[in-house]
Amino acid sequence: MTGAVHRFASRHGRHLLVADGSRIYDLDAQLDRELAEALDMGAPALDAFLARYGLSGVRYIDDQPLTDPPVRAISLAIAQKCNLGCAYCYAQGGEFGGAAKSMPWPVARDAVLRLIEEAGAGARVNIAFMGGEPLINRDLIRRATTFARAQARPRNVGVSFSITTNATLLREDDAAFFEEHGFAVTVSIDGTPDAHDRLRRFRKGSGSYDLIVRRLAPLLAAQRRMQVSARVTVTPLNLALTETLDHLIGLGFQSVGFAPMLNGPDRALELDAASLETMLAEMIACARKFETEVVAGRPYPFSNMMEALRQIHRGAHRPYPCGAGAGYFGVSADGGLFACHRFVEDPAGRLGDVAHGLDRGKRNDWLAARHVHRQSPCDTCWARYLCGGGCHHEVIHRGRSACDFIRGWLDVCLASYVNLMEQRPDFFIARGGAH
Repeated sequence: MTGAVHRFASRHGRHLLVADGSRIYDLDAQLDRELAEALDMGAPALDAFLARYGLSGVRYIDDQPLTDPPVRAISLAIAQKCNLGCAYCYAQGGEFGGAAKSMPWPVARDAVLRLIEEAGAGARVNIAFMGGEPLINRDLIRRATTFARAQARPRNVGVSFSITTNATLLREDDAAFFEEHGFAVTVSIDGTPDAHDRLRRFRKGSGSYDLIVRRLAPLLAAQRRMQVSARVTVTPLNLALTETLDHLIGLGFQSVGFAPMLNGPDRALELDAASLETMLAEMIACARKFETEVVAGRPYPFSNMMEALRQIHRGAHRPYPCGAGAGYFGVSADGGLFACHRFVEDPAGRLGDVAHGLDRGKRNDWLAARHVHRQSPCDTCWARYLCGGGCHHEVIHRGRSACDFIRGWLDVCLASYVNLMEQRPDFFIARGGAH
């Protein structure tokens, strides 16, 4: 397998993805035969094919890692504690392997100030509230939000807010607050009542679904500026994704997304190769329904597909999977700066602290080591600039168990992109960008 190109099919013919630059081209029968022959003959023949048709030249992505990029987002682990006892929790019940704690005001204040002061006029930043369960420390959420607004306004810095919550502690006045400040609210919910309650229980053993749906009602009704999304952690116990997607859309979520469980404290809840195959089949079924609904002009907020199509349409290509350690950091309750929220209290991702700032050398070493060209077998994979090398936390602690799943899903997304560009190009025009 060469990592320079990917040959794929849609309902409208054969196509070529050139990995560098994420460029898509239609292939007529003759070109498709030439490409197939070049792939069979190996790298020199493929290079000649690309050169012959003007598809090679200056690289969009080289071996140079990011150095000292500006920080534009932080997440505050304002409550390293949780009222649920989800068996798959990467944060070990919300406490990240240590004692339960709440972030004090000085840490939140200093983290927000550092973010805004270093952003510069005209920049936009995001502050996320996470846990554990962040609503355990509700007062700090509200104080930090109003403080950030007050600090950002005179500096001409745009600031947005987000929160990830299990929704069990929501109050009606939270809906008004989140709406006022335009929060992006992500609710962790794992499907239909039975499926959810198997996975997301209170510490004493009772299920949480009924309470969540009851507490969510004011939030879902209030969303105008606020956006309320559902995030489903997929384990071997809740693989009925098509049923889950329709159920959660029916509840009123503006988007629903799935994340495979690949690394957690209970290995029985991690997806193995067979479970990942099942998940991919379910994701494909969701994608097919998404296409049908979009062509019919009906909304179907399947966020995995919507985000993939947006990235493909933009021609997105990147040497990292996300902003972890680059433009985004997680802040622990005691002020540690980590590559992202998943690395909180993990020495593998500690890159400084709020009091002293980032350790420049450690951060740049991280960015050099995590560049996709330094990852194997990513450096020879056609999906590398769409995937970026995979979640750093999962790769470091579990390895690359999901590569076939990722490639399979991206192949489906590429075909869906072509199908929808042929049938509903207005779907992409409405969302801006160009390929």
